[in-house]
Amino acid sequence: MSESDVRSYTVRLELQDEPGELLRALEPIADNGGNLLSIFHERGNVTPRGHIPVEVDMEATPERFEGIVEALRDAGVNVIRAGSEQYSEELVVLLVGHLVDTDLSDTLSRIEDCGNASIDDVALSAPDGTDELSSARVRMDTHAGAVEETLATVRAVADRKGLHVVEPLAEGGDA
Repeated sequence: MSESDVRSYTVRLELQDEPGELLRALEPIADNGGNLLSIFHERGNVTPRGHIPVEVDMEATPERFEGIVEALRDAGVNVIRAGSEQYSEELVVLLVGHLVDTDLSDTLSRIEDCGNASIDDVALSAPDGTDELSSARVRMDTHAGAVEETLATVRAVADRKGLHVVEPLAEGGDA
């Protein structure tokens, strides 16, 4: 295995909300030679099955990555997506409107479904309560060269839900 064979991969998992589940999911990665880059544990969100979505970015050779995915499945970990999702640009936007009433989780899922972005962080502000206007600062990672396409998706989702988009915010922008 040479250094040039190592690639970045993203694995999207679904874990039960129980102690030790994250560790159980990380062990097959370490045991099969994966080098962790980041872990995004979305404990505030749940999947339609009531599980916690977790996104793990790692480096491995293609052969080791195949072994990692197989070992995760053998360990009973629900692998939702496994592939060479390489994100390289950060994008921050502000969504304004009735975010809670229009299902913020659904909004974020629709943005991620475009395939070019991974939601990295969300900060919701609802100073007058969830029945009134609110705002959310959404930080996402996008594929290199896909910022405009991702912004077009964000705009389209926002339009369908009657939301306003302030874009893009400089790195570190606050809602």
